[in-house]
Amino acid sequence: MTALRYPPKPAPGDRVAILSPAAGLAGVLPLPHDLGVRRLTEEYGLEPVEYPTTRQLGSSAAARATDIHAAFADPEIKAVIASIGGDDQITVIPHLDAELIRANPKPFFGFSDNTHLLNFLRNLGLVGYHGASVMTQFGRPGAEHPLTAESARAALFGSGAYELRPSPDTNDVERPWEDPATFDSAPVMQPADGWTWHNADRVVEGPSWGGCLEPLAELVTAGRDLRPVADYAGHVLFLETSEELPSSTAVYRILRAFGERGLLAQFPALLMGRARAWSFDHPNDAEARAAYRADQRTAVLRALGEYAPDTMAVFDVDLGHTDPQLVIPYGGLVRVDGPARRVTVTY
Repeated sequence: MTALRYPPKPAPGDRVAILSPAAGLAGVLPLPHDLGVRRLTEEYGLEPVEYPTTRQLGSSAAARATDIHAAFADPEIKAVIASIGGDDQITVIPHLDAELIRANPKPFFGFSDNTHLLNFLRNLGLVGYHGASVMTQFGRPGAEHPLTAESARAALFGSGAYELRPSPDTNDVERPWEDPATFDSAPVMQPADGWTWHNADRVVEGPSWGGCLEPLAELVTAGRDLRPVADYAGHVLFLETSEELPSSTAVYRILRAFGERGLLAQFPALLMGRARAWSFDHPNDAEARAAYRADQRTAVLRALGEYAPDTMAVFDVDLGHTDPQLVIPYGGLVRVDGPARRVTVTY
């Protein structure tokens, strides 16, 4: 496949679009959204521009697509940043004008349900960025995590190689966004165990594909936004799961379906994000969180063993629904060096 294009990057002083392509949660949870917008202005020197559906919970798929078109078509807008994820972005994609977006390439930042839009852009030949949403990363209580800020800044403004580094600490326990006191201090972090490597006996380099596993399952089921399986040969797969905390059985079954489709075997390397293991509905203690992550790793290794036994895998990478979060270029070049235990992305 022809190499994907990296859209031109913004610079401090530029205008950037703030959109809610998945869900307008900023309308009901304004505190992290307003904080994130303020940080983009004060700490990154950007001029955020909100579009009509950004704070409209329940806006139609067509209306959200209209905002996406307007942001990409405006020559004054130099990047597009999602406020947060959601759960129905799959319904937005059919409304999008591929030629309009292809003719006006912009860096897009988002993750979770925004996997659908990232995959859409990749199919247009454009690199996007999995991570760095307004309400979750830029609007993090207290302060941005240093690794998140470094990665986000490099992805927003930079280009070239960037080495991902394991974080010494981690957290997935949230405090209520409705409470102003939540934003008075940073989250309480716990020591992180680092990354775990599997089949780490080679170097793999290729464009990335993947994202949040639950939207990917939708995408593969719908089929309309999946390229021929052979197009993914040699890519680096990256996956992570959301605050919905899918069971290890569900994770295995999704990956088994990928395997039966011939998809899983196309990827010589996998980056598996540190699994989020806590939610308000499932406030797991430390022991339960560790068990959840271990069970998910076992499920992933089972699927790999059955469908892609030679694939190299790195577990607990700080990507996706975790804190800190490292930005992954979607469709961009990723180098996984097993013997050196290094992962480098190209922003």
